[in-house]
Amino acid sequence: MSRSFASHPLYTVAQLREIEQAAKAGLAPGTLMQRAGKAAADLALTLIGSTTLQGAPVLVLAGPGDNGGDALHVAAHLAAAGCAVEIILVAGSPSTDAQQALALARASTAKIHASDDDSLLLRIPRVAWRLAVDGLFGIGLARPISGRLRELVEAVNRLPCPVLALDVPSGLDADTGTVVGPDGVAIRATQTISFIGDKPGLHTGAGCDYAGTVSVDTLDIEDSVFASALARSRDETPLVQLGAVSLFAHALQPRRNDSHKGSFGDVKILGGATGMAGAVILAARSAAYCGAGRVFAGFLNDPPSHDSLHPELMCRLAANLDLQGGFLVVGPGLGQTRAAHDLLAAALAAPAALVLDADALNLIAQEAGLANKLRERAAHAERFPAAIMTPHPLEAARLLSVTVAQIQSNRLQAARALAQRFMAITVLKGAGSVMASPDGRVAINPTGNPGLATGGTGDVLAGLCGALLAQSWNAWEAALGATWIHGAAADMMVAEGIGPTGLTASELPAALRKVLNQLIRDHASHPRNTAH
Repeated sequence: MSRSFASHPLYTVAQLREIEQAAKAGLAPGTLMQRAGKAAADLALTLIGSTTLQGAPVLVLAGPGDNGGDALHVAAHLAAAGCAVEIILVAGSPSTDAQQALALARASTAKIHASDDDSLLLRIPRVAWRLAVDGLFGIGLARPISGRLRELVEAVNRLPCPVLALDVPSGLDADTGTVVGPDGVAIRATQTISFIGDKPGLHTGAGCDYAGTVSVDTLDIEDSVFASALARSRDETPLVQLGAVSLFAHALQPRRNDSHKGSFGDVKILGGATGMAGAVILAARSAAYCGAGRVFAGFLNDPPSHDSLHPELMCRLAANLDLQGGFLVVGPGLGQTRAAHDLLAAALAAPAALVLDADALNLIAQEAGLANKLRERAAHAERFPAAIMTPHPLEAARLLSVTVAQIQSNRLQAARALAQRFMAITVLKGAGSVMASPDGRVAINPTGNPGLATGGTGDVLAGLCGALLAQSWNAWEAALGATWIHGAAADMMVAEGIGPTGLTASELPAALRKVLNQLIRDHASHPRNTAH
């Protein structure tokens, strides 16, 4: 699935409503709806194909609110362009702007059907639609889609043609990326055009499956209107950023010719209980491929003499490693024994940068004393560098003493809560990984694909985080950069025909190296394009 990689703010529904009202105050009635309809119609024409417009069948779903008004403007534009437009209109009490849009649609060649027409559900699959346009509910939906409209959504989701969602796929929560309702449905779009600003729910959780390719049209609202509306907004939630290279480009520095292995730090991976040694090896290989000067693979039990594929890795008994220097990655294959607990406690007490993953997180969730040690590090920042946590949803649920369903119901809120509770930069992994800092910064990563849904890829990410820290990246940039590079490497592999099905964690480190070096070359060639 293609997604935008340009960094920009992601606005909550409350913030968008404030901006919309501020913009409307300085415009003639209906202006924003007209602009939205024109922008969406232009996009729709590219999806249909400009050389074959005449008579192209287009299905338009128009709801009872302003989202439906946007759809009616789209329908009128497409009909004027020669498309054979059919509108399914949901009865309601439309605003004055939407009534004007309906009058335009009625004056066009478009055919209008009532949504309660019994013949519609039979007709929809019988037409070779070139495009379906979803303007049912947009951001205004507060309850699950049910009854006849549910059947309509399900019928559209079975169509083989492209589906264009206006503002947000109907049924999807624009703030959280969840489908509205305990048993709700949502339009599965191939393309979403987001009006005024982008929305976090289009880029995380289920939103990654329902939104398709996301584009943004600001409807020509002036920047000053955004600024003044947000300054007055009652929603004080800090703005979320869509992750992009520009957010960590400052750290993409080419290596000096007079460098040596000491210039790029020592990464020490701590884990590898009996039967789980592979997790340490994966993290260590990742750290080596991504530029750490030296990598120590520390095993809780029975270290191998060496890694036969990568003998440059130094395999040690974890208890024998000096934790007072270097950069520590704790948790891959660590287990939850007393020995694992003691090793984690020692790492938390060490004045070294930390990456906490896997069983390190499970142990912290189980023992208040370990959690307190992690929090206390932040209170003594002059001695302890920042820590990065990389939980998947189940680990996050354990840390917050909630269910996985609760984590996934609001991934941004969960990431913020983890960062605040443990005073650590948090990467909540999953579709649209969410990065949160204790100081309130939040970003959603746009890269990656389902190929990463396999054992060991989290160990690879942890090793990458350690390698970037070792090369003097600050913790926030390391979290942003590692997550972006990790996903981009998987995307590159899929583009080359490797996965997503069957992509393995051991294949990732070489792809990480390729992506990272290309980013550094690009930044060196165009430093002004990525400067803060």
